Amino acid sequence: MDVSVIIPTLNAEHEIEDLLAALERQSLRPMEILVVDSASDDDTVPLVKMHEGIRLLQIERCDFNHGATRDMALRATTGDFVCFLTQDALPASDAYLERLVTPMVGDPSIALVSGRQLPKADARRFEQLVRSFNYPDSPSVRSKSDLNKCGIKTFFASDSCSAYRRTAYLDCGGFEYVNTNEDMLMAARFVASGLKVAYEPDAEVYHSHNLTPSQQFARNRAVGMFLESHSDDLMHASEIGEGGRLVKAVSSQLLREGNLTEFIAFGVDCCARLLGNRAGRRAARKERL
Repeated sequence: MDVSVIIPTLNAEHEIEDLLAALERQSLRPMEILVVDSASDDDTVPLVKMHEGIRLLQIERCDFNHGATRDMALRATTGDFVCFLTQDALPASDAYLERLVTPMVGDPSIALVSGRQLPKADARRFEQLVRSFNYPDSPSVRSKSDLNKCGIKTFFASDSCSAYRRTAYLDCGGFEYVNTNEDMLMAARFVASGLKVAYEPDAEVYHSHNLTPSQQFARNRAVGMFLESHSDDLMHASEIGEGGRLVKAVSSQLLREGNLTEFIAFGVDCCARLLGNRAGRRAARKERL
């Protein structure tokens, strides 16, 4: 099978070497690796150029868009399956790519597979628990019939570690110009067209962030704007309940551990998420007026 890998980068000098080396060790060797760099001002570009056979596409920083840039990159590759990684997502094993595309090989109705994100060594405790909740050890395959049961989780996907079936992607029109959640939007289009999206926990990467409350607010404001603006595309799927289950699971574990510092920090993090989401939704509604 032919697999292409796409990696958007911006000032990735501390991460890109390990990532490219991990890809070059994969049991399923990609036919091509395309790095799309947004005018890094560190040593990202020289480091990429040291790896023979890796393609480099350079764009202006102001031209980067989460959806449009990835769409442009995908159309510049030729693999039957196209895998996306972010610069800070490191495959946990040499079988990562093989495990990621296996569900699509076995089921032609699966158009998108996301992998499991493990916390990095420096992840604070509540972030470790959030990752465990959001990325469990059981696989799933979701379709339109799961909307009532799973709600917005039907469209769960992450381009930090994902793989797309090229033919399905092109048939459904590809990513549009969006500032976030291009993966969720594409998953919704697949589901609406009768295709399936999958989660494969055996395809693991190390990927986590210790965000400040202000960073979490900004991130969730963007997500809130996306959800409000694309409610029709997301088939008005419910998101009620999933956040509450996350808060309960993580808080309960922190209290069992007697970790009051992380319990309080997690509470602040949740407030930043909630306030950001609400602010984003309000902003999106104002734009429609």
